[in-house]
Amino acid sequence: MSNLEQGLRKNWKQFTLLVIINGFVGGMVGLERSILPELAETEFDLAVKTALLSFIVVFGITKALSNYFAGAFANQIGRKNLLVIGWVFALPVPFILMYAPSWNWIIAANALLGINQGLSWSSTVVMKIDLVGQKNRGLAMGINESAGYVAVGLTALFTGLIAARYGLRPYPFYLGIGFSVLGLISSWLLVKDTAPHVVSEQIASSVKPLGTVFASTTWKHPNLGSITQAGLTNNLNDGMIWGILPLLLASKGFAIAEIGSIVAIYPLVWGLSQLLTGKLGDHFPKKPLLFYGMLIQGLSILGLVYADSHLAFVLLSVLLGIGTAVVYPTFLAAIADNTHPSERANSIGVFRLWRDLGYAFGAVLTGIIADQFSLEAALGSVGLLTVLSALILAKRMTPMNEPLAKEA
Repeated sequence: MSNLEQGLRKNWKQFTLLVIINGFVGGMVGLERSILPELAETEFDLAVKTALLSFIVVFGITKALSNYFAGAFANQIGRKNLLVIGWVFALPVPFILMYAPSWNWIIAANALLGINQGLSWSSTVVMKIDLVGQKNRGLAMGINESAGYVAVGLTALFTGLIAARYGLRPYPFYLGIGFSVLGLISSWLLVKDTAPHVVSEQIASSVKPLGTVFASTTWKHPNLGSITQAGLTNNLNDGMIWGILPLLLASKGFAIAEIGSIVAIYPLVWGLSQLLTGKLGDHFPKKPLLFYGMLIQGLSILGLVYADSHLAFVLLSVLLGIGTAVVYPTFLAAIADNTHPSERANSIGVFRLWRDLGYAFGAVLTGIIADQFSLEAALGSVGLLTVLSALILAKRMTPMNEPLAKEA
């Protein structure tokens, strides 16, 4: 039974493998981050923001539903099997992006990408939590999310540079072929399922089962509901940054390479900072971490409305990345702390369902506001919503009795 013991050191080989695989998952999203809005306008003549942002809506909805499926059926189908299935859906994505004859093909590629992200990222999250146990959940989630979003940022940077030198298609998307093939092969041949670790953990768990996992995670449970609304708001503003910020920068005269560098800074800081911020959740109460992280996000987005120089956008992107880094691994660790091991995957799936629906809500909301008013109005509205989310956390979430982490 020694191979079923939890702990980061005891399971470092499988944990490291899952970190690498999650880097490939993040890289698939980074393919689009810098250049797809520009591609929509230059090659498909989509000037209306609500139509242009349709790819984010489709991505958000399919990823959200796939998250829920991954959580609800993790125990029946198996975590590893869901991970492999997710990579199968990723294989056609780079080829569609390279050769799509119409915008509808781009939307179809984002539906497949959403399924890949939902199944594969959710599986790696749950499997890492299964492996490390309670003492180092924050650190584990920090490493996991860091790998994913550093990959998003680096891929966004490289695709922007490639596009500036060789054009928007097909060369920037060649990276996706490597990510999807390596992700599928390593998941299929090297990953081991972690379900036995959950069975072992259930014996010692003192957390009471929720019973109604969906309702409790969505809103009914004060802590879970507070975390879920903040997660939705976080991805609502991330969806806005994904779709609106490149357009705002282009409207201010920035070149494609400059846009790529600015857009890449936010996920890079977000990703790298989680190596530190994830561990904070193991040592400090999670409520203030979530409150201040969301508040920093909201104020940074409001600052983007008034930014006018390359330096200003860079500094605000750094602050936005730090704020997001504080909350992102803490979300998942806090969900795990509030759920019984037998319900953990399901609860994480429900949380990620609502969190990633934020992409769709953000794209629709900001697209409408941008069309009716301005890009700046879209940013300002989302900034205010993010500050409001922080206030809800402060009012509704109850402090948890969280012990200091010890060496696993």
